[in-house]
Amino acid sequence: MIFKNAKINAFRTWGLLLTMLGMGLMVLGTAGIVFWGQAGKVFAGVGLVFGLIMMMGSLAIYFWAGMLSTSAVQIQCPECDKLTKMLGKTDRCMFCHTILTLDPNQANITAEELESQKSST
Repeated sequence: MIFKNAKINAFRTWGLLLTMLGMGLMVLGTAGIVFWGQAGKVFAGVGLVFGLIMMMGSLAIYFWAGMLSTSAVQIQCPECDKLTKMLGKTDRCMFCHTILTLDPNQANITAEELESQKSST
């Protein structure tokens, strides 16, 4: 269950990964000047350019995730009772990672059965 995540959180994770890789490339590129002197300037330039491209990709992914988040359907998770955002027909809860669906054909328990379970406990 460690890799099971909500779709919006998965987009944000990829954005964070690109940010860290871009910053790492920029730092390593700049370190090329320290290690190789004048010959390291080419290495530094390449590292800075690729790092900037990765940072711009991260910016695009974060923007995309934000736009998706504004139009996502908010539902209450039946397991943890927290509001979570859902993309598509099925998604996972952002907090407890329970599989959620809006399609009654894919659901294995109906809303009435869920209410009867909650009222009996």
